Amino acid sequence: MKTSRILTATALVAAFAVSTAYAQQQQPQRLSGTIEKVEGNIVTGKARDGAAITLKLPDNVVVTAVLPATVADIKPGAYIGSGATPQADGSQKAVEVHIFAESQRGQGDGHRPGWYGTPNGTMTNGAVEPGGTVGAAATSGGDPVFVVKYKEGDKRIVVPSNAHIVRYEVGSKSDIKAGAPFATQAAVKQTDGSFTAERINVGKNGGRPF
Repeated sequence: MKTSRILTATALVAAFAVSTAYAQQQQPQRLSGTIEKVEGNIVTGKARDGAAITLKLPDNVVVTAVLPATVADIKPGAYIGSGATPQADGSQKAVEVHIFAESQRGQGDGHRPGWYGTPNGTMTNGAVEPGGTVGAAATSGGDPVFVVKYKEGDKRIVVPSNAHIVRYEVGSKSDIKAGAPFATQAAVKQTDGSFTAERINVGKNGGRPF
């Protein structure tokens, strides 16, 4: 009986260890790089660090095309997202700006810390207030400043000349092709080392996903 209890306890510990390892393996992660080959729903690519990536996509994968844009494309009323560094005056200095497609309005609405693109980074998603473009503020060094309104409040977003600005539009599977840069925010690693993802952002006409 004692031996049986020991064996049972050992089995439970082993099962817990396996399930814990599996759960850790299933944590979504960001992937980005360049597509090298597409075979059906299997995308083979190279990460920015040179590592090989195999990404398995479903038939109904959501594709977002990422096109190059400029600060002139940030219009009043546009729904945008900005990864930024907080400034002493309460504004946010943009590292990147995403101009969402109209069908994506409301996505990720709000302001939050923990953006991965810069130390102490923040992410702000909201609408550029009509009449809320403040112009070049003295505290921003002359860079354009936009008031971005979200459900709980608003933030001033300073957009320096070196900010990475892109525009999103609804894409299609035909945009997933060799040579295109790509990024996915929630890839799940599988036991064979490949990844699966329900959504993918793909660069188009020179656009580059962040």
